[in-house]
Amino acid sequence: MSVFLTLLGYLTVGAVAGTMAGLFGVGGGLVIVPALVFAFGLQGVDAAVTMHLAVGTSLATILVTGASSAWAHYQRDSIHREWFLSLLPGLMLGAVAGVFVAGALSGGLLGTLFGVFVVLMALRMALGIGPRAGRAAPGRLAMGLAGMIIGGVSALFGIGGGTLCVPWLSRCGASMTQAVGTSAACGLPIALFGALTFVVVGWGNPALPAGATGFVMWPAFLGIVLASVPFARLGVRLAHVLSARVLRLAFAALLLIVGLRFLF
Repeated sequence: MSVFLTLLGYLTVGAVAGTMAGLFGVGGGLVIVPALVFAFGLQGVDAAVTMHLAVGTSLATILVTGASSAWAHYQRDSIHREWFLSLLPGLMLGAVAGVFVAGALSGGLLGTLFGVFVVLMALRMALGIGPRAGRAAPGRLAMGLAGMIIGGVSALFGIGGGTLCVPWLSRCGASMTQAVGTSAACGLPIALFGALTFVVVGWGNPALPAGATGFVMWPAFLGIVLASVPFARLGVRLAHVLSARVLRLAFAALLLIVGLRFLF
């Protein structure tokens, strides 16, 4: 495949991921990882590293694309700073641990686990199961443990953390605005420490293709970052036109198909 077609493919992945993120209000990782697995397969990347490369690259893109979201929430004072600082040590440790777990798994097993996770997210979305509001804020120890779980699972699957962080913060008594804003901030340390650890874990792997540093594929990173931001705005515009229920069910169906594809 020529360099032009490869870059065009990555731009397409970024456009799709950005549109889906704006349209359905989810982080791009759930779209980027399966799209990259498909793209790497077309390029003939070794199957032993395809899944790890997709997850590591997804985290690297989230670091850039999530920064603008986190900054916007910071400017609107919708980040609960005390809770963010309580979660932060766990998020960092969990992200590093999650990557080492991923590195110890075969590409096939990691793909299967990703498929299970995506299917669960699809069922949750289809059934309309949202976060339950709570009142009691837990102590620092509970926050730290929650941060480790959120960081570990998010880094393992290449997602920003909002899928787990928003429900947890809602149970802690945060308003939805605070939960989303704080979750956006939490995605940055997960993406940073996760991507850096994927670089270290994959360093020198003989199966890596040209353009990769460890388990981060830089041409894919560049294409996704360039295309995802403007297309996210397109997705937001479409979201205001289409029915919310139809959007939720459509995305749930898409996730279900993707998850089953990874499983079978």
